[in-house]
This record gives sequence, structure tokens and C-alpha cells, in this order.
Amino acid sequence: MSYAMKNSRRAGGVQTPMLKLPVERSYILIGLVLAWFLALLIRAFYLQGMDNHFLRQKGDERSRRVIELTAHRGMITDRNGEPLAISTPVESVWVSPKDFEITPERIRQLGKILEMSEADVKSRFTRSQRDFIYLKRQVPPETAERVMQVNAPGVFLQREYRRYYPAGEVVAHILGFTGVEDNGQEGLELTYQKWLAGKPGNRHVIKDRLGHIVEDVESVQPPQDGHDLAISIDRKIQYLAYRELKAAVIAQKAKAGAIVVLDAKTGEILALANLPAYNPNNRTKLNRNSTRNRAVTDTFEPGSTMKPFTAAAVLESGKFTPASLIQTAPGSFTIGSATIHDSHPEGTLTISQVIQKSSNVGAAKMALSLQPEYLWNVFDQMGFGKVPHAGFPGEATGRLRPYKTWQPIEQATMAYGHGISVSLLQLARAYMAFTGDGEIRPVSLIKVDAQPAGVKVISPETSQAVRSMLELVVLPGGTAPRAQVMGYRVAGKTGTAHKEENGRYAENRYIASFVGLAPASNPRLIVAVMIDEPSNGQYYGGAVAAPVFSQVMAGALRLLSVPPDAPTNNILPLESAPEVKEVV
Repeated sequence: MSYAMKNSRRAGGVQTPMLKLPVERSYILIGLVLAWFLALLIRAFYLQGMDNHFLRQKGDERSRRVIELTAHRGMITDRNGEPLAISTPVESVWVSPKDFEITPERIRQLGKILEMSEADVKSRFTRSQRDFIYLKRQVPPETAERVMQVNAPGVFLQREYRRYYPAGEVVAHILGFTGVEDNGQEGLELTYQKWLAGKPGNRHVIKDRLGHIVEDVESVQPPQDGHDLAISIDRKIQYLAYRELKAAVIAQKAKAGAIVVLDAKTGEILALANLPAYNPNNRTKLNRNSTRNRAVTDTFEPGSTMKPFTAAAVLESGKFTPASLIQTAPGSFTIGSATIHDSHPEGTLTISQVIQKSSNVGAAKMALSLQPEYLWNVFDQMGFGKVPHAGFPGEATGRLRPYKTWQPIEQATMAYGHGISVSLLQLARAYMAFTGDGEIRPVSLIKVDAQPAGVKVISPETSQAVRSMLELVVLPGGTAPRAQVMGYRVAGKTGTAHKEENGRYAENRYIASFVGLAPASNPRLIVAVMIDEPSNGQYYGGAVAAPVFSQVMAGALRLLSVPPDAPTNNILPLESAPEVKEVV
């Protein structure tokens, strides 16, 4: 590189060298600078005038918001329009961290209002890199108003709804509950999620730093509210059933209990309750064991409540009549290496007396008189081993093993409810075969407007004959005089079954049950009761479950204004009607 030195300037006697670039290089430098500025101008014009999507996007990220407009969840009512599940408006507090100025005073104020620790509030911002975080969900409107009075930039509200259940634990197992996002988690809330939830809308707006809406930038898309749902439950009968079941479980020191009340004419479930229960409005200490709808999802061996179906099978076969005789002496019956026993040995009994006295030997001999396939078909038509399709999630199928695998002892024990398992709802539905003309109708948790068509499973003559046998059960000499109802003829059957444990039957653990119908002259209701492991000295179905049936049936018939079919003095004193005890 060459330099020209000039000596024309002097500073304080010191010569200063002067630098001079070649003219060509100066032009090149000036040209590059002008080209750079021209490129910037063209780029700015392109971004702002022709393709402004990028700048819009960045601007929208700072000021534009999409507000979700929550749909109002449909209400659930009982059959008479009484509210069972309603949605109340609440607010959720959310924060845009990049717009929020964290100061100790604001943290303290928000924590105090929202009942959160200052450390918890602060951690919401330091642990998240998102542009949207919830500070607290579903706070009351008055609390949300106090939050906004703090006047903190970056703090916003979002309207939501919280589910409230006026009847609390009384209907908890039927309705289930919703989660924090207002989606069904259990019960009918889950089954009918789409029907109840509706579709949320949205609103595109521009907000300033304080969260104030400046303008709408697009047309509002309104939410589509959910539909109301009228279920088959009668709230008054439901409360009655729950109250009596709870009293019995406490009095008998039982592990659990369940009850089902069916409309025999329509198949509608008028009441369904379980214990233990839970409060769906306060689930902070929810025990998952308490949320089980035992009447629908749990199965048990029904014991002697199966004997009416065995009687129906032999009557339908034409081999027996209600007056046919069966020898049950000496109170035991040996099949191979196993022996069946009666709790109270009898002699020769009619078919009707086998049901009245609940003879295991008599039931076993009836079952063994039939071909396995024939008996299996009767049980199958009654709905055992099949889902009841009541409209509840997790309905149990029970267990009805294929007849080709039956051994003679298994066929015999199945006649009195061992080796077969059912849910309480299945059992109640099957008893519909004895309420009229031998038809079983679909069961439903949803209110129906017309009587659904049924499936004929036995003849009307057999249905009437078995119903007459069941009437004997609550009379002197039967196993359930405590099931009597003043002013009404009652028919039903007790069950007292050992519980299965580790493949064997436990010695001192029982399930007590009773299934009955009334008025016997023209049945309107079916009530099924199950008490799991009563441990207060009584465990027979006639002593533990039958009184619950009596109280619930009496109250329900009166609530429905069902005309009496017996005089008001029809109840026989218990001391003059000794119970016949049973255990299978």
C-alpha cells in the first residue's frame, strides 16, 4: 500500500502525516453504504406494505387475545323437574407472565385475596415459560372482583362454570361429577358428556397492558349451551331409599350396602343408592372406594334370591307344577364328594314350599331334573351374564358359565345362587319376569315417555305361579315376615350367602339380600336390597335386608299414590310369625 506524505501542516512544531485513499476505493465504499440503505428501505417497504404477516403476528402476540366463551353445561333433573346438578358461574384468574410486573406488594395482595402463599404465587411465574398460566381456577365472582381491584397489569379473568349438586351424597353414585374443566368424570356426567357439555365459543379482541378490551377484531362466535337431562330418578324416593339403607348399614355395622328401586311397568330406575357414599361438592379427601356404584359395577353371589328362577325353569319345562312334591329329608343331599345342606331340615315339600322355606336340597333337585342347556337358557334369558344397558359406565356383566362346562354339583349349587354372580341391578331387572305377563323390559336411568317393549321370557301362567310362591315367603313359615307392608300384598325372596374369599367360602362373612315386589296383585315396584358383611349379630336376609325393603316399599307406594290391595291390618305380629332361617 502506498501513501503520499504532505508536510504542509504543522501542529506545535510537529509534522502530522495525512492519509489519502484512492478515489476508486472511496466510490466503492460509498456505493456499498448506499446499496445497504436501499436494501433496508426495500425490505421495510416489503414487510410493511406487501407482506406484513410477520409484523402482524408479532403485534398480535403482544395485544391480541382469543377469549374462550364457555358453554353453559346442561342441568340434570329428576323425573319431576327437581334440579340434581346445576352449573353456577365462577371466574378463573390467569396471568400473562410477560405482561405482569412482579413486585412484593402485588404478590402479597394476590396471595391474600386468593388464599395462596406468597411463595406459591411467585412460583407460578418462575417455573413457567408459557404466555398463559392459571393463578387459581374457579373462584367466586366476589373474589375475582377483588383481584381485579389490585389493578395489576397482566392479570386477567376467564368466565367458567362450577358444577353444584343440591342433593349431595344422596345421588352421588348416579350423577358422578365433573372435573375442573367441567367435563364429566364419573356417572351420568361422563356417559352424557356430549349432550350436557355443549360447544364453547370464542371472541377475538385487542387488549391493552391493563387487560382492558380495546376492540373486537372479528365477529363473536357464540357458545352453544348444553342440553338439560331428565333422568328416571324420583328425588323423594331416592332420599327415602338412601336414608333407610344408611340406617341399616350403620345399625348392622356392615361393610357396605346397595339398593335399587325399579318401576315394574316401565323399567325406569326410580332410586339407586350405595354406601359408603361421598359428597360430590367437596372432593378434597375423596376415597376412591366410596365412588363405586356397587349396585351396578360390583357383583356378588345372589344366594337364595336365585331360587325363584329355578322354580320358573322347572314350571316352564312342564315337569312340575306348584303342588309337585320333592323329598328334602333328611336335610342333606350328596352329589359325588360334595354334600348340600338345609339350614332347617324338612320332609316332603311342594315346589311352593321349597321357595317359602328356602330349601337348598329342594332347589338342587329341581335343577338336576333339567338338562344343563335348558337351565342355562332360562338364566340367560333372564339377563344373567349380560350387561343390563341402563346407561351407566362400567356396568358389570356378572358370571354365567357355559353349560357345557357344568358338573352336576355346579348345576345343583347354581340353583340356589352359588357359582353364579350378578349385580344388584341385574337381579332387580330379572325379577321383572314375575311382575306381569312374563316379560322383561329394558332398564333405564333416563326418563321414558312411553312403556318400552319387553321380551317374553316365561309364560304369564308361570309368572303368576312364582309370584304366588313369593307371597308365601313374607307370611308365617316364610323367611321374611319383616318384609310385610301395611295395606299391600308383598312378594319377595331372601338371600343369605357366604362370601367367597381366596377361592373358598368364608365361614363368618355373609351377604344378606332381599328382592321383592308390590302390590302383589298388580306389581308396580321392585325393590332389591343388598347388605355386605353385617356384623352386629344378625346376618340373615330376612332379618337384615327385608326390613329395609319394607320401609322403602311402603314409602314409595304412598309417594306414587298406588292404591292398596290389602286391609290395613294385614301385617302379622312378628312374634306370631317366626322366621325360617337360611344360609347357603
